[in-house]
Amino acid sequence: MAAALSTDTLEVAVIGTGFGGIGAGVRLLDEGVTSFVLLERSSEIGGTWRDNTYPGCACDIPSVLYSFSFAPNPEWTRHYPQQPEIERYLLSVVERSGLRSRIEFGFDVAEVRLDETAGVWSIRSVDGREVRARSVISATGPLSRPSMPKIPGLDSFAGPLFHSAAWRHDVDLTGLRVGVIGTGASAIQFVPEIAPRAAHVTVFQRTAPWVLPREDSETSARRRALHRRLPWLQRLARWRVYLRQEMLGLAFHGRPRTRTRLAGKVREAVAEQIDAAITDPQRRRMVTPDYEPGCKRLLISNDWYPTLARDDVALVTSDIVSVTPTGVITRDGTTHEFDVLICGTGFAATEFLAPMRIFGRDGVELSEHWRDGARSVDGVAMHGFPDLWLLVGPNTGLGHNSIVFMIEAQLNLVLDALRHRGSSGDAPIEVSVRAETEWYEQVQQRLVDTVWTSGCASWYRSDDGRVDTLWPGSTIAYWWRTRRFDPSSMR
Repeated sequence: MAAALSTDTLEVAVIGTGFGGIGAGVRLLDEGVTSFVLLERSSEIGGTWRDNTYPGCACDIPSVLYSFSFAPNPEWTRHYPQQPEIERYLLSVVERSGLRSRIEFGFDVAEVRLDETAGVWSIRSVDGREVRARSVISATGPLSRPSMPKIPGLDSFAGPLFHSAAWRHDVDLTGLRVGVIGTGASAIQFVPEIAPRAAHVTVFQRTAPWVLPREDSETSARRRALHRRLPWLQRLARWRVYLRQEMLGLAFHGRPRTRTRLAGKVREAVAEQIDAAITDPQRRRMVTPDYEPGCKRLLISNDWYPTLARDDVALVTSDIVSVTPTGVITRDGTTHEFDVLICGTGFAATEFLAPMRIFGRDGVELSEHWRDGARSVDGVAMHGFPDLWLLVGPNTGLGHNSIVFMIEAQLNLVLDALRHRGSSGDAPIEVSVRAETEWYEQVQQRLVDTVWTSGCASWYRSDDGRVDTLWPGSTIAYWWRTRRFDPSSMR
């Protein structure tokens, strides 16, 4: 049952029903806010964990941490949960909280525009429907828009061609020649799954990823029972995993000496995996990264290197120059024939909120406001866009810990800001140019001394080289900043 769209002005409109949108909805209910709606473009909740159904799809953050602190799940069956289990978890949170009746499904937001005269936001869908709300929480997420490679002739391929985030389950890969473009987080999960079924798999690699061992295991029935009866045990495990992940972050943004030591440990662990799986010296060189660990996303897998060692799997490092109806041509002049092409080329993570268009004060579009950098305060609020709040906005992504932790920290800030608005005569909340500029410049300065600006090309960086995606510090520091709304940021 979908929410009945109200013609009245709502207090809050939430865009998206992934982790961010669901978390926002639950917290609004806990705050006693009843005038709100969740707008979802699809026919079901879940966001990226609804859409990504490729073989082997799983989380690279332990399950005990990749969940809401206010909705613990004692039924996780694995240390690292797979996609169906995470999707079921999100569905269970929605059902237990009673959120489903507040969701308007099939509402694909095209435009969000500030009505300055009325002091409210107008949210319009692709099919022309409208919702009006005093505040908007955008929870569309950075991994919602698949990024297809810009290769000449890609559309000419005659066989099945699809992105891993839109997996073609109707295509049986058994006995087929499969080409895979990309070696990111998705590819290292689905390639080992499809290799045993396909006749041959060719992986096209631009840069070798750092792939650490995946310390995965099943959660015993006894442990699940203990977590049900003694919830504090699961909370203790959550804190232990959280602190361990925070220590890993020092390899990215810690002091140079600490970074060097931790990077050395990463190199040793990856070298051990490569040496154990691959005997051919040339292949070993091909899979060994030549950049600092963490500059691109660290990946985890136990079967990536063994898969690349298979006789029926080829690794190609020559650049793709074009795609033909029957295959791929690489810069070295080789023609590779395929029955199926799969793109594991990630997401448009630096194109915040696109294709949705947001117009703030004086009709300024948010993308224009961010033309010289994605300026904000805490990655959540922007000058010129009063009462518009972002979850997982600019410079709040992570390379080491759970993004769910960051979402909850951002929700603390947003809800405190809504309380502040209610207690101050309902005046709009808008951060100042000064606060926005100071926060952005401080973050960019801190990024200079991190591994993410050490020279590699990654989806963390925009085309002009800026890192507008990642938080250059500990999540503890971020939580401290966002634990309450600071009215001085408005002046």
